[in-house]
Amino acid sequence: MGFFYAKGRTVFAIITSAATSVLIGSVDISKLDLYPEDDPRVLSLNGAFNVGNRGIVEFIEVFKNEVEYLHTMITATQEKSIPSPGKGSMIYFDGIILAHSNEAEWNKFKADHTNEAILDRIVKIEIPYCLQLDGEIKIYEKIIKNSKFTAHIAPHTIEVASMFAILTRLVPSTKIDPLTKLKIYNGEEIVEKGSTKKVDILELREEAPREGMTGISTRFIMKAIDMAMTESEHNCINPILVLEALVKSVKELAVSDDDKRKYLNFLQDTIKKEYHKLLEKEVTKAFIHGYQEQAEDLFNNYLDHAEAFVNKTKMKDASTGEELEPDEKFLRSIEEQIGITATAARGFRQDVTAYMFYVMRNGGKIDYTCYEPLKEAIENKLTTSVKELSRVITRTKVRDKEQNEKFDTMVEEMKKNGYCDHCCNVILKYAANNLWKD
Repeated sequence: MGFFYAKGRTVFAIITSAATSVLIGSVDISKLDLYPEDDPRVLSLNGAFNVGNRGIVEFIEVFKNEVEYLHTMITATQEKSIPSPGKGSMIYFDGIILAHSNEAEWNKFKADHTNEAILDRIVKIEIPYCLQLDGEIKIYEKIIKNSKFTAHIAPHTIEVASMFAILTRLVPSTKIDPLTKLKIYNGEEIVEKGSTKKVDILELREEAPREGMTGISTRFIMKAIDMAMTESEHNCINPILVLEALVKSVKELAVSDDDKRKYLNFLQDTIKKEYHKLLEKEVTKAFIHGYQEQAEDLFNNYLDHAEAFVNKTKMKDASTGEELEPDEKFLRSIEEQIGITATAARGFRQDVTAYMFYVMRNGGKIDYTCYEPLKEAIENKLTTSVKELSRVITRTKVRDKEQNEKFDTMVEEMKKNGYCDHCCNVILKYAANNLWKD
């Protein structure tokens, strides 16, 4: 938000936004007290102009009021005076008049040529919708926190709703797709396709100077969240329910067919695919927690073979005592999980062994999680068996005792990450049906 102040001048600034701003402690136009009981023709000293003199007078939803209520602004800005009670002289006024309006009402007011006197004294400031994902999430979290909303909210529920809101507000770019643009606006650094140059956020903003002045409102998203809660049979909502509620709401939305198709594509394709990535990563992380022992075995084997490869030594078989060459096929099966090419493999193995020796020299603990790239490779290797993961996640008769133990461990890990019993069961069934199909 911006404020205008010029020494010796009274400025009337009108803030137009995609959604009307409401500030805590602001002065409502009803408090102008234009018609006090003692004299209906003058202002009371309890009115907004008197209270805000030498400071800021703020009007919320300014154009929802009758035009005659605004005439005092003309005198305040032109003559620097406001009426006093009774038959007293005019009161000197020196301050900033700050008003709020959404863009539709501003355009309607501006179109009426009889409002010219007020329009000439207005400085317009455009305030777009939030375009940062983290900021949008905080808006809904604050609304929910300050409400009587008591339902459990599964992880990523508010996130997918926020993603949809922002995607509808973004102007298409010739440089990148909307989802990538959303991520850049949220602070992620992304390299241009086929180049080593990072996408410049300033260039994206220059490409669309009025970005954020249109799109889905915060109220629309909260209404969809309420709808999802109403349709839930449990006191819990999750991303799947909210996405379904948003699809229904969009189908009833009074927008052009092109916008409706674009919004539905965001929900049913773009956001759904992104949520699948988030879900797969989350379930995999919980799945791996039940395979700690296997992960450590892979890690230790990789370190042994990588160290032998780097030092150009042979390994001794623990069972037969036979000296063997490092198993490069095994090393590559791990490295390929994170896109390490054959030419880059030697450097990666040197980096891993050097880092491990550094940790050991400094008294650190060595396990599969201590070097992030290798940790990711091992986790990817463990989840390569799609059938095994799907069998553990899906409640079926063919699951054996060991798989049941893995499932219970995975559920407990997911509950630690914010899921309840109900939404954990729903999410895992959804993952089994949509992420790991045979």
